[in-house]
Amino acid sequence: MPQSDFSFTVGNRLTDTAGPTAGHIEANGGEFNGRTGTITTPHGEIQTPAFIAVGTKATVKAVLPESMKDLGAQALLANAYHLYLQPGADVLDEAGGLGKFMNWDGPTFTDSGGFQVMSLGSGFKKVINMDAVAADSGADDRVAAGKERLAHVDDDGVWFKSHLNGDRHRFTPEISMQVQHQLGADIMFAFDELTTLMNSRGYQESSLERTRLWAERCVAEHERLTEERSHRPYQALFGVIQGAQYEDLRRKACRDLGSMNFDGFGIGGALEKENLGTIVRWCNEELPEDKPRHLLGISEPDDIFTAIENGADTFDCVSPTRVARNSAFYTPDGRKNLSNARFKRDFTPLVEGCGCYACANYTRAYIHHLFKANEMVSHTLISIHNERFTVKLVDDARLAIDDGSFFEFKSEVLGRYYA
Repeated sequence: MPQSDFSFTVGNRLTDTAGPTAGHIEANGGEFNGRTGTITTPHGEIQTPAFIAVGTKATVKAVLPESMKDLGAQALLANAYHLYLQPGADVLDEAGGLGKFMNWDGPTFTDSGGFQVMSLGSGFKKVINMDAVAADSGADDRVAAGKERLAHVDDDGVWFKSHLNGDRHRFTPEISMQVQHQLGADIMFAFDELTTLMNSRGYQESSLERTRLWAERCVAEHERLTEERSHRPYQALFGVIQGAQYEDLRRKACRDLGSMNFDGFGIGGALEKENLGTIVRWCNEELPEDKPRHLLGISEPDDIFTAIENGADTFDCVSPTRVARNSAFYTPDGRKNLSNARFKRDFTPLVEGCGCYACANYTRAYIHHLFKANEMVSHTLISIHNERFTVKLVDDARLAIDDGSFFEFKSEVLGRYYA
């Protein structure tokens, strides 16, 4: 396949001031695997570690693409499930692909839609249980209270009902690849089955095998479509690692998919927060070192540092804009709620010295007023700030790896944020 438009170069690794061999640090009983790097795509480079902002429906909610560029976002991620339903993958294909359609000239990602098929299909919306629970076979068919199951998985693919109008649709690995090739992102993900921590061990095992077979089919269809659509820029394909909280299943998935012709890997699935670093480390000890690893759905500061230390190169999350719509904004001293009365006469920026458009031009008092008045621009201003805060946090962590101060930087940031 003509992959010359996509590459990954590993840069610096986390190193101890004492200079241990192999550039690794022994700590907390595990080997630290953090690193910098460069992902090269047809639409530009991504310096890693990097936070990939989420633009689910070909838009970061409430924020213009131009504003995302100004605040330093390197790439955006859109959702194949949502764009397939509306406006349709064929529309984006005719427009010249996701980037042209949304007026974003940088690198783009699309996920496979597997998350939405599972979460919306079982009625849990976008919330997956991150806490350990007593899993049993009865949990394998669980749906949210008062909801009907909208998705049914079989070995060939998934039948699901649209959450928009109830129409019935079919996703298979081949269809997912066809949809994502039409969407035209620089990086896309293989179709996988997402389980939750409520699923039984037996179901996790059968699901992992199903995802392995789907991955093989995704690679084959991707290769076919790449040849068929050779007039378009090469699209990289990342395999998705599942296995829930089980070390043997995670490592098996990494070995299985690591032997396939993927350009990179996504680490997915429901995770216990306290085991996030351990699970990421299991995966990155098995995955090829010369290919990028993307951690799906992570953006809290402590999770970011944990992910970076254990070898994640990129990650995405909707949280910066989601919490912004509820008047929450990030500061070095933690997350604060701008709806609180104490901000009514606070004529300072959201964060002094932040430098984002919102902080450079508006005060807490003004944005507080906008929220109280139900003015939509309030969502825009806080979303810009929250995205900038998260992007810059990861940028600064990358710089700290390069200059050898990562652990001092981590201690300073987390000590203040969670004080």
